Formats: sequence, structure tokens, C-alpha cells
Amino acid sequence: MSLFKFCIPLYLIALPGGLLFAQQANVNLDFNPQKNTQNLFPYGGNVISPEVRDDHTVTFRLKAPDAHKVELTGGPILLALKAKDPLPFVKASDGMWSLTVGPLKPDIYVYRFLLDGVPVVDPNNTFTGTSNQPGYSNLIIHESKPAYYDAQNVPHGSITRHIYHSDVLNGEREMFVYTPPGYNPKNKYPVLYLVGGSGELASGWVLDGRANFIADNLLAERKMVPMIIAMPNNQVLHRNDPNHLEKTYTLFEDEIRKQVVPFVDAHYSTIKDRKSRAISGLSMGGRHTEAVGFNALDLFSSFGILSAGDLEPEKLNPSFFNDPKVKEKVDYLLVGLGSGESESAVGKRSAATHQALEKAGIKHEYFIGGDGAHDWGTWRLLLHEKLLPNLWKK
Repeated sequence: MSLFKFCIPLYLIALPGGLLFAQQANVNLDFNPQKNTQNLFPYGGNVISPEVRDDHTVTFRLKAPDAHKVELTGGPILLALKAKDPLPFVKASDGMWSLTVGPLKPDIYVYRFLLDGVPVVDPNNTFTGTSNQPGYSNLIIHESKPAYYDAQNVPHGSITRHIYHSDVLNGEREMFVYTPPGYNPKNKYPVLYLVGGSGELASGWVLDGRANFIADNLLAERKMVPMIIAMPNNQVLHRNDPNHLEKTYTLFEDEIRKQVVPFVDAHYSTIKDRKSRAISGLSMGGRHTEAVGFNALDLFSSFGILSAGDLEPEKLNPSFFNDPKVKEKVDYLLVGLGSGESESAVGKRSAATHQALEKAGIKHEYFIGGDGAHDWGTWRLLLHEKLLPNLWKK
């Protein structure tokens, strides 16, 4: 007897009332992991939260019979809902708190619950962020197909986590390195050094930024040059150190020059010249790009300042702006931010950097776009729409 007759396709589950498409959350790398067609509790959980529907509405739930007040908070989610204050849940007689919101535009949103005023992660959401700051939860609003930042059925590159000893910082450090599909050590590749912001870890651009999936998808569409993406940790001292600003630029430049770039050049088949290296970062990493990258024109020729800048960029890096050959040394420079942060302090610093570059006649791209603010929705968009497609563009 044929074995095939005993096989039930995974996408069909028999339930009373007919056949339904089953969601394989945490089985496959699904683009809609919080669409729960089987109405199953998460493993170890006691309610479904968040529940994301095809109409892009969402219900959050929390079983907390002794709580007095539960609210939804988080900059990205409140911005998307056009809410200035945390949104209150409603309590049922059985102690279940719930809140339905939306519809929301497809994206990934950071949120927390306020449980009697204390910010906590959603205890039933399996998509919890990992970074150098208190925990948060991710809400994934899906489209009808995978988004540009989702895993798609295309050739995939590899992510390697390296642990190395830093003589600069006198300790063990980590760095994640992406190599493109079909990476061949016999070929030579340009390198993008991609760094995070305050409170981020070296893994941020992979876990929250989806940089590897974005690159895979762009490469499949032939919209970017095959490149190595090195993602080091640019946290070189505690972010709340009272002398952070005075210390961090020198320390990070030493780390880049003496540890990170030499490590990548030694372990990968790179093009070892400045015209084949780029540095970019978000928020604090954007400041590092401006303060450290601009000071390292012997190492880099392309730059991405994402959601960052300085009110007096000429004073921050006089050697860059006073270099008579700087126009010839910059191959690509992006100053980018989200539309939701254009009027903020970050927006003013970005605008000042743009104006200084314009005044000096340094060719660059100034971009404000997307629906996000100072969040991963903005940084994923900037990586996909601007930075990766324009590096080493022929």
C-alpha cells in the first residue's frame, strides 16, 4: 500500500465545520506568525495575545485578576494608532483584560503592557525583543504575502556569530557577519559595517532589523551588490556613563581600527581598500558613523547616518569638513530618518547635518520617509529602500 495514502498535508487540518488553513507559527519562518487560525494558546501561555486578524485589527489579552489597571504602551504602536497616551484595557468578570485596536498598517511594532503602572512584556507573546534594555514585545501585522523583511523562498546567505578578544576594551566581544548566498572565498567582496543604537546589541540588526532577509530578497531581485555585512557591537561603555559622549568616540574608533576591520579582513575574502568599505548605523550608531566614520576616510568611502546627526557637524568633525579633497573621497552618503521623527530633536540634528553637507558641497542623499519614527520600522525601510541598493552602485 502506498505510504502517500497515509499522509495528511500539513496545511490542511480537519476541524468541526470544515477544513482550515493552519498557521505554523514557530514551525516555519512565517510572515504571519500571530494569525492563529487554530485558536491555540502559545506553548506555556494561558491566553492568545496578540491575536492578529486579516483585517489588520489586533486583540491583546492578559489574565490578571488581581490587577487594578492594564494599558498598552510603546512609542511605535501608539504612533501607528495616532494615540498620545497609553490605551486602557477592559476587565471582564473572570479577570481577563482585553483591548482591540486597529486596523494597523503591515509592519512590526514594539509594545509593552503597563500593569498597574509597571511596564512589562506581553507574557503570552513568543516574539520578545532581545537587547541591552528592558524587555519588549513585537507585534507582527502581516500582508497577504511576505514583506521585504521576511524570509522568502529565495537563496539565503549565512549569519556567523564571532567571539573575539578586544585589546582595546580588555574583554570578549561579539560580532555577527552576513555573507551573501553563494559566497565564494575565491572572490573578493565589499564590506558594510552596520551598527546599532543606544541599548542595542550586535544581534539587533539581525533579530529586529532583519538585515539578512532584506539583503537576501534584494539580491534575488538583483537590486544590490553582493556584499559582506559585518555587525559589531558599538556599545563600548555603559550608555548611562556620565562621560559617555567624551569617551565613546575615541573608544569606538580604536575598536573599529584595531579590532573589527582587521578581524573581518583576516577571516573573510574582502576588498581591502577604503572604496570598498562603508559604515552605517542607527541613532547612536548614526552618530558614530558621523563622528568616527567621517574621521576615518582612510578606511571608509560610503556612509549611512540613520535617525541621527549633530546640530554643529563642522565642530563635531572639523577634519572632514576642512579636507579640501573630501568631495572626491565620499562615494555615497545617506542622511535618512522616518517621517514621524522629522520634527523631533533627532530630526533637527539630521537637518543640521544635511545643511552642513549641502553648504560644503558634499554630495549626499537626504531622505525622510515611511510611517515610522525612531524605531525599527524606519531603519528596516532605510536599509531596504536606500542604503543597500545604493552602495557600490555601478
